[in-house]
Amino acid sequence: MPISRRNFLKSAIATAIAANGLTLFPANFAFADDTLLIPSASHWGPFYGVVKDGKLVGIQPRKEIDPLPTEMLLEGLLSRTYNKTRIQYPMVRKSYLENLGGDTKPELRGKEPFVRVSWDTALQLTASAILHTIENKGNQGIFDSSYDGWSNTGLLRPPVVQGRFFNLIGGCSTTIGDYSAGASTVILPHIVGDMEVYSPQTAWPVIEKNTEVFVLVGSDPWKTNRVEFRVADHQMQSHWLKWKQKGIKFISINPKRTTTDRNLDSEWVSIIPGTDTALFNAMAFHLQDQKLADLEYLKKYTVGYEQYLDYLLGKQDGVAKTPEWAAKITGIPADEIKKLAVLFKSKKTQIAAGWAVQRADHGEMIHWAIINFAAMAGKIGKPGEGFGFSWHYGNGGMPQSGASLPVTLGQGFNPVSAGCPVVLQSEMLRNPGKSFTYNGQTLKFPDISMVYNSGNNLFSHQQNLNALIKAMNDKVETYVCQDTWWCASARFADIVLPATSALERVDITSGGTYSNNKVYAMQQVIEPYGESLDDYEIFRRLAKIFHVEEKYTTGKDMMTLLKTAYESSTAAKVKPFDEFWKDGVTVMPTPEKADYWQRHGAFYDDPEKHPLHTPSGKIELYSESIAKMKLDDCPPVPTYLQPFEFLGNAKEGQLHILSPHPWMRLHSQMANADTNSYECVDGRQYLLINDQDAHAQGIKDGDLVELHNDRGALLCGAKLSNEVRRGVACLHEGAWMQLDKLGRCNSGQINIITSDQSCGGLSQGTSANTCLAYYKKCTDPCSPNKAYEPPMIEQPTGPNDGSILPMVDLNIDGRIALLHKANSGKKAPKISRGQEIFYATCTMCHAAPNPSAHTRAQWAGITESMFPRAGLNAADRKLVLEYLDKHAAKA
Repeated sequence: MPISRRNFLKSAIATAIAANGLTLFPANFAFADDTLLIPSASHWGPFYGVVKDGKLVGIQPRKEIDPLPTEMLLEGLLSRTYNKTRIQYPMVRKSYLENLGGDTKPELRGKEPFVRVSWDTALQLTASAILHTIENKGNQGIFDSSYDGWSNTGLLRPPVVQGRFFNLIGGCSTTIGDYSAGASTVILPHIVGDMEVYSPQTAWPVIEKNTEVFVLVGSDPWKTNRVEFRVADHQMQSHWLKWKQKGIKFISINPKRTTTDRNLDSEWVSIIPGTDTALFNAMAFHLQDQKLADLEYLKKYTVGYEQYLDYLLGKQDGVAKTPEWAAKITGIPADEIKKLAVLFKSKKTQIAAGWAVQRADHGEMIHWAIINFAAMAGKIGKPGEGFGFSWHYGNGGMPQSGASLPVTLGQGFNPVSAGCPVVLQSEMLRNPGKSFTYNGQTLKFPDISMVYNSGNNLFSHQQNLNALIKAMNDKVETYVCQDTWWCASARFADIVLPATSALERVDITSGGTYSNNKVYAMQQVIEPYGESLDDYEIFRRLAKIFHVEEKYTTGKDMMTLLKTAYESSTAAKVKPFDEFWKDGVTVMPTPEKADYWQRHGAFYDDPEKHPLHTPSGKIELYSESIAKMKLDDCPPVPTYLQPFEFLGNAKEGQLHILSPHPWMRLHSQMANADTNSYECVDGRQYLLINDQDAHAQGIKDGDLVELHNDRGALLCGAKLSNEVRRGVACLHEGAWMQLDKLGRCNSGQINIITSDQSCGGLSQGTSANTCLAYYKKCTDPCSPNKAYEPPMIEQPTGPNDGSILPMVDLNIDGRIALLHKANSGKKAPKISRGQEIFYATCTMCHAAPNPSAHTRAQWAGITESMFPRAGLNAADRKLVLEYLDKHAAKA
């Protein structure tokens, strides 16, 4: 760890340390000998933790890596570390502890106090609940809701180690798909042979050299590139500003004007939410009508043009998809739609659509409609042109290094095949055994009685939270939450296990979601707060209780695991581990040819030599595979279908409420930090509302507003603007939930009022952005927002006390012995080397999908982006593909 040898400067910053305890240090600040600079990394960027006398006193950004560190790193990380909402000790909900085996009063979740217990007690209670579930429901009765791993950026993030533990004791039910891009990840492999939303984008230099028009559709890269699943380093802004200076024209199709629009002087095309599919279909119609469609391109690179044209011309439904037709739906004048279609056709145009547009009813259609339009315009694969669905994330467009990254313990194979699409968790709890469709398959919900949630704010990102609370209380016997802070997911739990923050653990991670050009050390900066433990250590202790510790750890300690992971990656060829650990970062070289990479360029250059991974090898404007599924809500061409809620069917007094990502949070992370004050009005999440809509209800800037519909009600603060379309309001997702005595969320948590209806039967993705609500000025708040206060902690009044709970009565060892005996007679399935690699390395965030979720061709396309991040060499890739080929869905 580097230690400065200069004298500690007596400056204003030094004074701030004495006064406030924590501060931000500029990049060139010099430190005294008694001050340590400890390298680490986060979703908000790389940094040094500044430690004096064993205490964190500040943060110093690494500006040689990150030119634009955000306030979330510079101030937020500091203010939340020792926040009053930290969970310091293992806790058990009072009624759960006092009534073990009886009526634990689940209806009191989120309302009653917690009791502090020892780690031994907490883990024994957790183990007993796991055993009880397996004994009564089988392993499928345990639901792992920790699907994403956003709680920290390390290799051993919570869902990885949680999945690994449960898979070693027989598995559990898991989530299917994701909230981020659930619709597009399922449909796009059918259309272009790849998920696209999680794929590299055309290299920045190619855009700068060739592109004339850059179209942003529901996308705000200036905001969403502030954070990353691994480590953000904010390289994109300077490149995009160069594009603006060069003269690239930016057009933004969005219900609101964004930060990106202001920085790039975008032309704002205001659209009614949920109608983008109608817009792109109308532009496609106009190309055909004006004989501007590139027929040679369509013949060479696509299939299904005739069927798509039949839809555009209205041969089945009698409605031609003209600009005049779309104008009534989208709110964009017909002449403007025609003008856009001709501009995008005549200029070298890149269309960059965000993920938000597909988080809506019939979300499978929008990205497909964009692809069909771009194909009709003859754009896809040409230098600087076409479409890209991940420009807004992970420095999309940063040239790719081609390096292999460190990979350590994976989740392993899950013997339980049952699962649930993320958005349907309440439905699963209400209707165990009910059938649902997913990507052409018919599956059944598992019968759940235990939920285990680690590093994941379930009670923030799940839609229709009132429905989730009721379903959990009606069906779930034990809910365990493993977290660092008293977010709503912990407040509503039965057993709460305190996990360390990223500053209090050791790990490694990587940077550049698509460039894959950096590896970071995450050294332990400070000692664990209270009695908190690393997620890895918590599950190691559970693994020990269940007699699978050796399999869980593979006999290696943490540093050995990390060193082995590093040395198997490209980074080890650049810098030895010891030097890397001291420096905190290894930068891997990017070949010059990466500057010339064009998305779908190889396909455009030679579609026979480099076909897409679709049934035809071409872009599927009409999908025969989707037609065979016979889904009423997912036609085989990108069809505009009216959403179940939108401004076209809104009642008087309703607004369309969108839930964009926040500026000063990562979902719900940082909600308890000082920086969250930016997001708030009077301590509640702000509502960005059109000033004319506000005035119609007598609402002024800074007033308290109530939003309500038949799913729930919430309170938020008004922030008036003329940069959001009339009839539309934006409430950033991620506020922590706190219900007042009237059942309203007192904090402005958007998912109190969003719908948990899926977007369609193909993907079962979220429809969160399809949401209408009534609005009014609130004059009856029950109290200030208490979401960011810790719960009450007290001693139990019943017979059990956490310190002396008679654990022998739970008979953990005897029950585990019976479990192992029952499993010992079962013949272990034969696992190929390819299967072993797949489940060991391709499970670093979500649980690995079932191989039958995609066809052979689709897997070939998807793994092109997945393999580099999984760190697989050519031989291992071949073995994995052989396994996937053998078990993939039939085309």
